[in-house]
Amino acid sequence: MTSSKTLTANDPATWLCQAHPAGSVEVAPVPDDRAAEILTTDALRFLGRLSRQLEGRRQVILKQRLRRQLEWDEGRQPDFLPDTRRIRETDWRVASIPPDLLDRTVEITGPVDRKMIINALNSGANVFMADFEDANSPTWANCIDGQINLRDAVRREIAYTSPGGKVYELQRSVATLMVRPRGWHLNEKHVTVDGKPISASLFDFGLFFFHNAAQQIARGTGPYFYLPKLESYLEARLWNDAFNLAQDELGIPRGTIRATVLIETLPAAFQMEEILYELREHSAGLNCGRWDYIFSFIKCFKHRSDVVLPDRGLVTMDKHFLNSYVELLIKTCHRRGAHAMGGMAAQIPIRHDQAANKRALEKVRQDKLREVRAGHDGTWVAHPGLVAVARAAFAAQMGGANQLSRLRNDVAVTAQDLTTVPLGAISERGLRHNIDVGIQYLESWLRGVGCVPIYSLMEDAATAEISRSQVWQWLRHETRLSDGRKVSPQLVEGIVSEELGRMRRELGSQRFDSGKFGLASRLFSDISLSTEFTEFMTSVAYEHID
Repeated sequence: MTSSKTLTANDPATWLCQAHPAGSVEVAPVPDDRAAEILTTDALRFLGRLSRQLEGRRQVILKQRLRRQLEWDEGRQPDFLPDTRRIRETDWRVASIPPDLLDRTVEITGPVDRKMIINALNSGANVFMADFEDANSPTWANCIDGQINLRDAVRREIAYTSPGGKVYELQRSVATLMVRPRGWHLNEKHVTVDGKPISASLFDFGLFFFHNAAQQIARGTGPYFYLPKLESYLEARLWNDAFNLAQDELGIPRGTIRATVLIETLPAAFQMEEILYELREHSAGLNCGRWDYIFSFIKCFKHRSDVVLPDRGLVTMDKHFLNSYVELLIKTCHRRGAHAMGGMAAQIPIRHDQAANKRALEKVRQDKLREVRAGHDGTWVAHPGLVAVARAAFAAQMGGANQLSRLRNDVAVTAQDLTTVPLGAISERGLRHNIDVGIQYLESWLRGVGCVPIYSLMEDAATAEISRSQVWQWLRHETRLSDGRKVSPQLVEGIVSEELGRMRRELGSQRFDSGKFGLASRLFSDISLSTEFTEFMTSVAYEHID
C-alpha cells in the first residue's frame, strides 16, 4: 500500500501551502532520499504556483479538444481559421535564434535513463532531446530518476557504470540539451495540488526548469524544450504563459526559454502560423512529428468510412497529405525566421546482418535526403549509429548551418491537400503486424521501458498508437482485407491468440510468464474492440503501472 504525506514547511522533501490554508501539495509515495533531492520544499512550492495559476485553463483546452472532435465526428471539414487570418497575412518574426541552436542539423532523441543521456550527449549530434513523453514509460521511478539524471548532466556530473564494469562519462564537447515534457492531456498521479493530480506537463517542465535553468544560463546555453501534441494556438498560449510565469518566479528574463513545437496533430497543422505567433518570444521552430501525426489523422477521422488508411508500412512520407504537411511547415517556419525540423526515421542499425544493415542505412539516407531537399533545417535520429548517416545526407545538400533563407514561396497548401487519403492495400500481414507490435510495445511499456527496438525499427508510444488505432478503425468500418475477408472481432481475437502463442514459443515460457504479456494483450484487445475510440492508449495503461 502506498503512503501519502501532506507537505510540511519543516520537512525538506515536502511543503504545506501557506497561501491556501485549505490546500496542499501531496506526494505519494513519500519521497526517498534520491527523490527528495528533486522534490524539495522550494521546488514543490514552485510546482504548486504553476498548477494553481494554469490548471483551470488546462481543463478548458481539454474540453475544447473534445468539442472540436465532436464537430469533426459530425462531418465538419477541418480548415484554416478565419478569425486568425490577420496573423497569417501580416509580417512578424520569432525572436532571434540563440547561438547554440543555430545549427540543428542532427538531433538525437531518447528516454531519460542515465546511460542513454550520456551516449546521446556524446553522440556527435547537435542536439539531444531528452524525452519524458513518447520514449518514456512514466513510472514514478523513471520520472524521478530522469530529473536526477538531467540535473547531473546539466552540471556535467553524470556518470554510469554498467553491470559489466564499463564506465560511461561525458566528453568535452556534447550536444545541446532540449527536454520534452509530457503532453497537456496527461496527469502525474503521484503529485496532487489541492487534492487534484498535477498536470504531467507542468510537473516535467517545472521540475527541470526550477533545478536547471540558472545553471544552463551560467554555462552559456539555456532552458530549451520540445512541446508535444498541441492541438491549437490556445494551447501554445498556455505554454507561453507557463514560460512567463516560471521565468518571473525565478527572476529569469522573459524570452530566455526557447521551445520547438511538434506539429503532430492534424488540428495543429491548420494553425502552424498561430502557434508560432503565440510563442514568438520563446519559439525555436516547429518539427514534423510524423508518427503521431499519422495517429492523429486516424483519430480525427475515426468515424468516416471514406478516410481509412492502408497498412502502416504503406503510409510513407511521399504520400500527398504528408508531403503537403511537410512543405507547409517549412514555408511557415522560414517565413517567420524559425527552424523547420524534420522527423524520425524508424530504422536502427542491424548489427547481426550486414546486408540488412546496409539496406536500413540506405533507407535512412534516402529519408534524410528527402528532408533536406524539401528545405528542412535538421532532422531526428533515434540511435547514435545514425548520426553520421543523417549528417552526411544534409551536408551533401545544405551549404550552411540551416536553410532559413529557403522561403518556399512556391508552396500553396490547401485544406484538401492536408486531408487527401492515400490509397493502398489492407492486408492480413498488416493487421497481424499491428497486433504483434502493439502488444510487444505495450508489454515493454508496462514494465517501464518506453523505447523498444522491434524488428529493427525503434518503436515508441507514437508508433504503437498507429498500430492499435488502425486495428480499431478497420474493425469500426468492417474493412475488407486484400484477400476479401472482413476485419471482425473474431479475426482480431484469433490473431491476438496466435501471436501470443508465437511470442511464448520464441521467447520461452520463463520470459513470457514473468513479463506483462497477459495484461498487454488484454488492454490491446479491449482498446481495439471497444465501441468507443480510446483517445490515448497510454492514458489507459498508465493506471496499471507503479
